[in-house]
Amino acid sequence: MSLRLLDYAFTIAHLLIIGANLLLWIWPKTRKLHLYIVGATLFCWLILGIWYGIGYCPITDWQWQIKNKLGEVNLPNSFVKYHLDRITGLNITDTTVDLITLGTFLIAIVCSIKLNFFRKSVATKQ
Repeated sequence: MSLRLLDYAFTIAHLLIIGANLLLWIWPKTRKLHLYIVGATLFCWLILGIWYGIGYCPITDWQWQIKNKLGEVNLPNSFVKYHLDRITGLNITDTTVDLITLGTFLIAIVCSIKLNFFRKSVATKQ
């Protein structure tokens, strides 16, 4: 597999994981899956983060290794920052991107926890 194809594959994987983290709590059939995915994300950010830095993402690490081999240098720590900067043409601060990322992630987790554990099902109300 070519390096460019691997880079695209990692981008797609990133986008699927980000989408899952932010949206899978919405549909009843995917709510439990959402908990597993956000749990895995939190494990990477916090537990692996003990050794690699808080917010660590192994997929970003692997993709950045590919991008370095493709000649890209001075990559940010964040996949989200990398793409927001490219899309907007701006140099958004790391702190701003991290706050947006964390904020939207926490909102999704709160919604998921509420719907998975504190919302009574329609069947039990009848």
